[in-house]
Amino acid sequence: MTAIRTTNMPDGSAMPVFGLGTWHMGGNASAFADEVAALRAGLDLGVTLIDTAEMYASGGAERVVAEAIKGRRDETFLVSKVLPTNAAYDKTIAACEASLERLGTDHLDLYLYHWPSGTPFEDTIRAFEDLQQDGKILRWGVSNFDVDEMEAVEEISDACQANQVLYNLMRRGIEHDLVDWCEARSMPIMAYSPLEQGSLLNDTIVREIAEARNATPAQIALAWILRNPSAVVIPKSSKPERIRENLGALDIALSDEELEALDDAFPPPSDKQSLEMI
Repeated sequence: MTAIRTTNMPDGSAMPVFGLGTWHMGGNASAFADEVAALRAGLDLGVTLIDTAEMYASGGAERVVAEAIKGRRDETFLVSKVLPTNAAYDKTIAACEASLERLGTDHLDLYLYHWPSGTPFEDTIRAFEDLQQDGKILRWGVSNFDVDEMEAVEEISDACQANQVLYNLMRRGIEHDLVDWCEARSMPIMAYSPLEQGSLLNDTIVREIAEARNATPAQIALAWILRNPSAVVIPKSSKPERIRENLGALDIALSDEELEALDDAFPPPSDKQSLEMI
């Protein structure tokens, strides 16, 4: 079993920096058994953080997770998300309860607002607070929120524990201000699509660094995000061997020269950019 380091959330509790994503899982019945097996293999390897959402395959991904964690819920740091269309107070309560039922559990470790909508943040946060009071969620956070939205949330509550955003070598816009904003509050950045849905695996520079280190391109791309001790990566894989390989990123500390080469290939932002989403 791999020992995966953790990073602290604002409430002082720990979150593993390496987890398993489930986007694109649960939509194909013929793949269900393989997807369950992959998540179970991840648990066997010590990967306890599993990230899902009611949106993924309209609840199908949550059903995959439910089967994978059956009998092993106590091992799991479980994250799900509420859709913006369910962000109103009553709908958030109902959405959470529906996710819990699909997941076969009585609580989530972290519940995220999937992306901002026209619903007042006060309504969703009040629902989160009541869900927390009832023990249905242990903590809450957001996803795809930029600095201005984070500041609006902070005016209402200081209990936000994480922000899950698109972040990888090809998507560095958040480095202009959002990363620093979150770090100042000990708030982890959860990087979704850390491999740019596989596109980074074919990049020349990433491959050259990987070959020189006898590593995989995925390990290099993940290690680059994990250079930040408060960053969390949640790559998705349906292959146990790929999960094992990806975990090798935790053992890679990129050199200054390698980081400079990656900066040359993927320049950091020079000014404010609109928050990217996929």
